[in-house]
Amino acid sequence: MPVPKNQNSSSFKKNTVEPLKVLLTWQSPSRLFKKKSREHFATIGAIVFLVAIILVFLQEWFLIAVIVSLVFFAYVLSTVKPEEVEHQITNKGIVTNGKNYFWEQLQRFWFEEKDNQAVLSIDGQDRLPIRLVILLSSEKKEEVKKALLQYLPEDKPEKTWTDKAGEWISRQIPLEK
Repeated sequence: MPVPKNQNSSSFKKNTVEPLKVLLTWQSPSRLFKKKSREHFATIGAIVFLVAIILVFLQEWFLIAVIVSLVFFAYVLSTVKPEEVEHQITNKGIVTNGKNYFWEQLQRFWFEEKDNQAVLSIDGQDRLPIRLVILLSSEKKEEVKKALLQYLPEDKPEKTWTDKAGEWISRQIPLEK
């Protein structure tokens, strides 16, 4: 397309693409893992059995199948160790387990402690709300914080009523000693 005569071609700026630069890299398990005891599974089994008996009288076969499937899934997750994955913080966004999350998609980050493990949580919005949960080693926490503060604010969200209810239930019905 020719440049109109009344415009100078030097006034158009060329788009320069910034090359990808990796700021920080580390490896960690893909999820939290804590070996559960036999007592834990016995307690869950007893609760599921009692609920299933009630649901049999109500003829809720599909709900029984869903509950049994979820318990089996929880059993598998607590017996199979997670794989090691690589995480990168770049000038374009975060790469975790080979998936890219660009800074435009991400909104805030914060750190938590779960099962004596440092956890980085990052909220974002793509088509649907997303939350990245990435495990850290304690010595990486400050490096990660320094790298992320260049692009995202550190802001821990307040707990919702569902978070509070879940914590209350877990305190009232301890599955392990």
